[in-house]
Amino acid sequence: MDMQVCGAAREVTGSCYLLTCGETQFLVDCGMYQGGAEERDDNFDPFVFDPDQIDFVLLTHAHIDHCGLIPRLVQEGFQGAIYATHATADLSEIMLLDSAHIQEMEAEWQSRKSKRAGRRTKDPLYTTADAEQSLRLFQGVSYGEEFSPAPGVRARFRDAGHILGSAFLELRMEEQGEEVSIVFSGDVGQPGQPIIRDPETTTDTDYLVMESTYGDRLHDQEGEPVENLVHVLQEAQRAGGNVIIPSFALGRTQELIYFLRERYEDYGLDMPIYIDSPLAKRATEIYRRHRAAYDSEAIDCLAETGSIFTFPELRYTESADESRELNGKNGIVIISASGMADAGRVKHHLKHNLWRPENHVVIVGFQAHGTLGRRLLDGEKRVKIFGEEIAVKAQVHFMPGLSAHADRNQLLEWASHVDSPHRVFLTHGEAAAIFSLKELLEERLRFQVAVPRKHQIYRLESTAA
Repeated sequence: MDMQVCGAAREVTGSCYLLTCGETQFLVDCGMYQGGAEERDDNFDPFVFDPDQIDFVLLTHAHIDHCGLIPRLVQEGFQGAIYATHATADLSEIMLLDSAHIQEMEAEWQSRKSKRAGRRTKDPLYTTADAEQSLRLFQGVSYGEEFSPAPGVRARFRDAGHILGSAFLELRMEEQGEEVSIVFSGDVGQPGQPIIRDPETTTDTDYLVMESTYGDRLHDQEGEPVENLVHVLQEAQRAGGNVIIPSFALGRTQELIYFLRERYEDYGLDMPIYIDSPLAKRATEIYRRHRAAYDSEAIDCLAETGSIFTFPELRYTESADESRELNGKNGIVIISASGMADAGRVKHHLKHNLWRPENHVVIVGFQAHGTLGRRLLDGEKRVKIFGEEIAVKAQVHFMPGLSAHADRNQLLEWASHVDSPHRVFLTHGEAAAIFSLKELLEERLRFQVAVPRKHQIYRLESTAA
């Protein structure tokens, strides 16, 4: 039995693992690379396996860096089942169709530029038709339900507490009478998040493949994040400025709505909040449908108020015209995709607001190298947006405590429940985060930890005595 690390090796995006058990080949995740131009170009690299030889895919959750290359996999011949939790299957529909639309629009824009320059045009990474074909392959599975996608392979999704439907994966594979167990963490959620339940834990496995996004950071170093956000809103309200929050449409936006609904009246806030993302609006509708995944606090709130995603100051925009109108307003909050500020409507809002000192930009999640969000965090004083140089005079705030990812200590706590794994593989993190967490896992938990390189193959052997 073998595992090949096909992505998210010493980087945060592109999650993909190839597992071989006898004659069966399958993937855990098939995610897109996100970041600067170099990272995005990696999405066009040939797969290191034959897509038409892959028997099935096990998907941990619906974020694009975990599912975003599935339509390309289908485009190149994959016809097997894609197993995911029911909520992940529903969310993947809107995420993959939106991603396909972006691929087509970007290819069209690049083609126009190439034609004018006399260069060859480039096809989209995949099309809406490819995404629609991939969606027909999804099969929903309940948390905790053991299923066998192929002879010799048993699998179970457990709640990872990251976003709605997110899971870590418990796998048992048998070949020639030998059994190996392996757990893929997916993205481990931060305990105490609103709406969804805290992460479950796992205890018994031979191998653990674990994310390390915030393996070198403690979220509470910046103070209590929701109170910090409220203070920013109060300051903006007094000055008549705007607050721009680049936010992932799936997960982060719904949490921000929940937090702000709780505190708006208590703190005397009355700034209109605009959710300027059609994708976020559709994701919120799916959140509304999957109440069985809510934690007890959200269930109590729902029983008391009838809704956790509406309140008087909250508005949802849909059309591009509605979005453009926001750039003529003052004293408002705009929550808009993308979460790394490298695409989508939020770039327009930043172009219109970064140069004004009374405004604020709040960064609430991980920012990959090369993205506009990362450049703002790094303190650049001038940035280019749509080819125009913009002065950065707005106040930029980083609030990692609002992240859906567990921090260093929370990852250690989650891993501490695993009883003496034979080996731990750290992925899904930048080098500094990975090696910081590696040192702590070895020192505190006495784990044997490997840090795979991209395309590295590991033989998984039974550890039974």
